[in-house]
Amino acid sequence: MSRIGKKPIDLPDGVEIDIKPGLITVKGPKGELTQEVSTDMTVKTEEGVISVERPTNRPNHRALHGLTRSLIANMIVGVTDGYTKVLEIQGVGYRAAAKGKNLELALGYSHPVSIEAPEGIEFELPQPTEIIVKGIDKQKVGQVAANIRESRPPEPYKGKGIRYRGEHVARKVGKRV
Repeated sequence: MSRIGKKPIDLPDGVEIDIKPGLITVKGPKGELTQEVSTDMTVKTEEGVISVERPTNRPNHRALHGLTRSLIANMIVGVTDGYTKVLEIQGVGYRAAAKGKNLELALGYSHPVSIEAPEGIEFELPQPTEIIVKGIDKQKVGQVAANIRESRPPEPYKGKGIRYRGEHVARKVGKRV
C-alpha cells in the first residue's frame, strides 16, 4: 500500500468517524455527513489520525486518493466549523428578502425570484444587498450559491447582478458615438 504525497488528517475533539467499505460518516457538533468513497481506497483511523492509502501508483488511484482525502477533510471542517459563501447584489432596485427559510430576490424582472433553502442550508441577510449561504456540506453550499448567482449573473457593461464577494467582473467599454 502506498501513501506518497498525501498527509494524514488529524481528527479534532468532539468529532466521530465511522468507516465502512465504500461509506464514511462523520459526526460533529454541527451535524452529521455521509459520503460514498471508492472501495479501492483504504481509510484507517489510528490514535486520532485518519490516513487514506491507495493500492497502486496508477493515475486513477492517485486521483482517487487525493479526492478521498479532500472529501474527508471537507466533511470534518463542515461538522466542526461549517461553510459560508457570501454573495453581493449590485444594481438599482436589486435586493433580497427572507420569506421564512426561503429567499425572495427582486432582480429587475417582472416577477420576484424565489429560491427555496434545501435541507441543511440557511440564508442570512445582514443587508438587502448581501446574501450569506451557510451549511455543513461544502458541495451543497457552493451549489446553492451558484444557483442564486445564476438567477442574475453580473453583466459586463454596468456590472449589475449577483456576484461572489471579492469576484472581479471584467468590464467592457460600451458603444462610442
